[in-house]
Amino acid sequence: MKQFGAFVRKEYYHIFRDKRTMMMLLGMPIAQLIIFGFAITTEINNTPFAVLDESKGTVSRQIVEEINAGKYFDLYADFHTFKEVETGFQQGKIKLALIIPSSFDDDLKRTGTADIQILADASDPNEASTVTSYVQQILMQYQQSSGSKTPYSIHTEIKMLYNPQLKSAYNFVPGIMGLILMLICAMMTSISIVKEKEQGTMEILLVSPVKPIFVVLSKAVPYLLISFIDVLSILLISVFILQVPIAGNIFLILFLSTLFILSSLALGLLISSVTNTQQAAMLISGVGLMLPTMLLSGLIFPIESMPGILQMISHIIPAKWFILAVKDVMIKGLGFMSVWKEMSVLLAMTIFLLIVSVKRFKNRL
Repeated sequence: MKQFGAFVRKEYYHIFRDKRTMMMLLGMPIAQLIIFGFAITTEINNTPFAVLDESKGTVSRQIVEEINAGKYFDLYADFHTFKEVETGFQQGKIKLALIIPSSFDDDLKRTGTADIQILADASDPNEASTVTSYVQQILMQYQQSSGSKTPYSIHTEIKMLYNPQLKSAYNFVPGIMGLILMLICAMMTSISIVKEKEQGTMEILLVSPVKPIFVVLSKAVPYLLISFIDVLSILLISVFILQVPIAGNIFLILFLSTLFILSSLALGLLISSVTNTQQAAMLISGVGLMLPTMLLSGLIFPIESMPGILQMISHIIPAKWFILAVKDVMIKGLGFMSVWKEMSVLLAMTIFLLIVSVKRFKNRL
């Protein structure tokens, strides 16, 4: 029993003296619990919407206030022209727009019936279907609670932009690109380099005439080429099999993909510099990168529906900016001027991660 206690103490000291292991064992479950608890929700809240109210009557204003009063929508702006509405959708500032015709209030007073047009960004078909159903439900409740003896009859005309057939592939193709590139670049690069450390062959490679950093980068180059081939394969499959057209510039999509590949490779290099076993590298890559990429990048769940702290965390995830930019170019057909912000963030992240990972690797060696 005494020997057993000694082995228990030895294992205890062995685990607790490794701070990184302790952070993974104690910190990761808490982080994942918080992410799963708050990010995974079937509700869509705080959806930014805009109004083009040509009627400017009392009833139309009451309807807008009724929609904005709940937790599902946040009024972004009152637009004056349809061009402003189109620009809001293209820039991703709004997900839904209400077009109220000039005769709306007069039609209600005269006949008790009027029409409203609802425009939704259907690049994410599930979100578009949900938010339009929310608006219809709010309008129905308003009609039933109207003070007139005869309840209003408001007809809604729904139009889905960018994805009128509501195909889920329009949303998942950019996200799958981000997941696959993160998997190949970050995880496989880190495991490949750590494997050399684990087998004791990294020291042999580093004593060669080539500088150590070039030895490490040379192991990342094959994954760069493989990732680029995967991007081309995904685009071909999306067009010819999934019937998802590429509305924008293909070269801009490839440039965005290259930026994201480089940032993922830098992440893999950084992981390899702080781990010494393949299991640890795989755990950090899988739990620390893959799950946040799936949950906090907007791939599965809308970021607008998450608590503020998780929305802030999502800003440091490269996949979020990549998916946003690829959706704008591939699905909406926008150009460089519409995605320069996402491109700048990806470029800054890539440079920062490369500098940190290279310096960290040199220090470890």
